[in-house]
Formats: sequence, structure tokens, C-alpha cells
Amino acid sequence: MAREGIKSIAQNKKARHDYFIEDTYEAGIELFGTEVKSIRQGKVNLKDSYAGIYKGEVYAYNMHISPYEKGNIFNKDPIRTRKLLLNRFEINKLIGYVQQKGYTLIPLSIYLKGSLVKIELAVAKGKQLHDKRQAFAERDAKREVEREFRGKNY
Repeated sequence: MAREGIKSIAQNKKARHDYFIEDTYEAGIELFGTEVKSIRQGKVNLKDSYAGIYKGEVYAYNMHISPYEKGNIFNKDPIRTRKLLLNRFEINKLIGYVQQKGYTLIPLSIYLKGSLVKIELAVAKGKQLHDKRQAFAERDAKREVEREFRGKNY
């Protein structure tokens, strides 16, 4: 994300390893003040997080935002369920994807766009073990080609 006014806060690297990414969406997150301050400090973890649809709304589950040190009584539960802000057309499209067999919603990254906290949400399909092995083999082959190319060009 090299666009202007965008500062990346956290990435979910495990998601790209475990899933085939079909489509991505940008969503806002319903947060409290101390959570925003904690996110600005980079204290967020997307590793085991996922999103789901409940009663026509999209929610993020297991997204860990550490409590703000100076928050006192205003801090919320670090892994509480957070509502994602999408328009109705996007939500209906996501419902269609999720009802298909094998698709799930995974947060890929969280970033600041101006003064707003945004999340990149992916429609993904799980990889099988042989798919992961194939990805490792392709990455190793690419690395070898680059190493050979670098060695010949001084």
C-alpha cells in the first residue's frame, strides 16, 4: 500500500499462506477512543482473526487490540467482537460469497487512511496441504532463479 495518506499498521501474513484470496474489500471498524489510540501505537494482532455475517451485519472476531496504557476504566475487552462498516451492496455480495461452499472472510491488514482506521477484508478459500507445498516449491524455484541471475550480473 504505497498510496498517499495511508499508513499500514498490521498485516495478517498467515492469511496469504493459508488461503487463496478471491476478492478484497475496504471496511471501516466501529471502535472506541482508547482502541484507536492503541491501534495508532501499532498494538493490534490479526493473526487468528476472521469475519462473519450475523443478522445482515459484518463483524470481526478474535482481532486483538491491546489495552491503551493510559486508558484506565475506558479500556474495552481486547478481543471483543467489532462491527465492520460496509454499505448494503457490499454486505449482500459478501453474503453471496459466504453461502458458497468453502469461502470465508479474513482480515488481511489494518491501516490508517487519513485519520480513519480501515481494515482490508478478503473473501478467501482455504488451501489444502498440497497447495501449500506447491506454493513453497514455486517460491524456492523463484529464489533460485533470482540467485543465479544475481550471481551472473556483477
